[in-house]
Amino acid sequence: MKDILTLNAISPVINDVFDSTYNVASDVENPVGIMLRSFKMHDYALSENTIAVARAGAGTNNIPVMDYAEKGVVVFNTPGANANAVKELVLAALFIGSRNIASAINWVGTLKGKGEEVGKLVEKGKANFAGHEIKGKKLGVIGLGAIGALVANAALDLGMQVYGYDPFLSVNAALKLSSKVNVVKELEDIAKNCDFITIHIPYIPDQNKGLINSGLIRKMKDGVVLINCARGEIVDNGDIIKAVESGKVAKYICDFPADEIIGVDNIVCIPHLGASTEEAEENCAIMAAKQLIDYIENGNIVNSVNYPTCAMPRTTNYRLVILHKNTKNILAHITGTVGNEGINISNLTNQSKGEYAVTILDVDNEVSAEALKHIAAMENIIKVRDIK
Repeated sequence: MKDILTLNAISPVINDVFDSTYNVASDVENPVGIMLRSFKMHDYALSENTIAVARAGAGTNNIPVMDYAEKGVVVFNTPGANANAVKELVLAALFIGSRNIASAINWVGTLKGKGEEVGKLVEKGKANFAGHEIKGKKLGVIGLGAIGALVANAALDLGMQVYGYDPFLSVNAALKLSSKVNVVKELEDIAKNCDFITIHIPYIPDQNKGLINSGLIRKMKDGVVLINCARGEIVDNGDIIKAVESGKVAKYICDFPADEIIGVDNIVCIPHLGASTEEAEENCAIMAAKQLIDYIENGNIVNSVNYPTCAMPRTTNYRLVILHKNTKNILAHITGTVGNEGINISNLTNQSKGEYAVTILDVDNEVSAEALKHIAAMENIIKVRDIK
C-alpha cells in the first residue's frame, strides 16, 4: 500500500484517480507522496520516505522547492488546470474597473430602509457611478502563459485591442495566442499604450518583487486600471496606494488582499477567488494526482518546478530513475556501472534543467543492490530509484 498524505482538503475526485493500492489520507505518517494546496511547507518536517510533492495549483511559493530538489524530492504543480477560472475572474475585474460596479453596489446598500424613496435616490445617485465600456479600449497582458493567453483571446472577443508582453513566451503558448494580439518586446510598451493592464506572471522573489512600482506606473497612461490576479508581491502596495490616491491609477483590482490596501478608495480587494471554483479545484486535483502516480509508478516527470521534464514509455519490467546534478561524465558513470553488471540498457533518456538532471534507464534485467549502492555513492548523485 502506497501512502499519500493530504495537507489540505483536496477535491474528492482524486478518489477516482488513485486505485486500491494507494491510501490517501490526512493522517499518514510516512507518505511516499504529498498533495497540498496552500499549506506552508517551509517549516514542515518532511519524511525521508517522501519522494514527491504535488501542488494542486500553479504557485509553489509555499513549498521550499530548491531545498526539496537537494533532497531528491520532485515538486509538481498544475499549470493551466485553473486557467479558465482565473480568466473569468479577470474578465469580471475588467468590468469592475470600468463600470464602478463595486462602489455602486456598496452605495446601494446604504439605501436600505429608505422605503419608497429608493427608486428616486437610485436615479439621482447613479450618475456618480457612470463608467466606460471596455470595447475599443487597449488591454495590456503581462505574461502570456496558460492564463494570459486565455485572457488576451477573450478580450479580443469583447472588442478590445490587446497588447501582450512575455520575454519567455514558449512555442506552445504562442500557438494558443490569437494572431491579433500585438506582442511587444518591452514592458514599457504595455505601460504607455494600455488603458487596462492585467498581470499573469509567476512570482519570483529575486526577480519580480515590486515589478509594478512608481517607476513603471509613471510611464502608464493617466487613469489606467490595473488588475492583479497573479501574486500580490508583484505590485508595490505603497506605490500603488499613492498612484490611486493621485488619480494616476483609476482603479487597482487585486485578488490578494493586504491590510494596507483594504479600504483604500478605488482599490478593490477580492478574497483570492482566482482559482476558487469547483471546476478548477477538480481539474487541479486530478492533474496533480495523475502526475504523482506517474512518478511513483514509472518515474516520469511532467510539470515539475525543480526538476526537468523527463519521461518515456516503459519498455521493460525494470527501470532506474536517477536524480542528479547536471555535471560532466555522470551519465557515462551511470551507464558504465550498469554495463559492468552485464545488463543491457533497452532505452534511456536524460534531461537537465539548470543544475539538476534526471536519467531514466529501462534495463532488461534487475540491477543488483551492490550496483545501485555504487551509483548512489557517486559524486553529484541525489537519489536512485529502482522501479519494478
